[in-house]
Amino acid sequence: MPNPVFRFATVQGQNIHWFLQRNCSVTPAQLAWLYASLCVVSLGIGSVFWWLGATLVLPFAWLELAAVGAAFVVYARHAADGERISLQGRQLVVELETAGRLERAEFDREWVRVEPGAADRSLISVSGLGRSVNVGRFVRPELRPALAREIRMALRDAA
Repeated sequence: MPNPVFRFATVQGQNIHWFLQRNCSVTPAQLAWLYASLCVVSLGIGSVFWWLGATLVLPFAWLELAAVGAAFVVYARHAADGERISLQGRQLVVELETAGRLERAEFDREWVRVEPGAADRSLISVSGLGRSVNVGRFVRPELRPALAREIRMALRDAA
């Protein structure tokens, strides 16, 4: 039977992979360069005002940079968040990465259930043998039922 065409997945030999990631327009490295240039400009302007006698400008520049830096750190920690779902032989492997922490769940292909949630904007539930994982955070809510159908189709066709 020929391989079906997948919308969300890539097929590599007998394995099927779904890579669902956050839509990130700025990488952490680009963000670091942006922050460094912001520091140079802001502290440069603050230093000029300090030298001219406006002594409160520089401490507020440091406060501003600390707040922006904290926001950038939070953003950078979650920039690489994603979900990897792999159908490898008889196993469906789900890996969820959040802020550098990896959660992995393995399911036997024959016992796994893939169901979109009851509500319109709910996540897809992957469950089997007492374990459950929710996926689809990085897919638009209206596309989650299509993703669930695709995973179920892959599980059925791999039999």
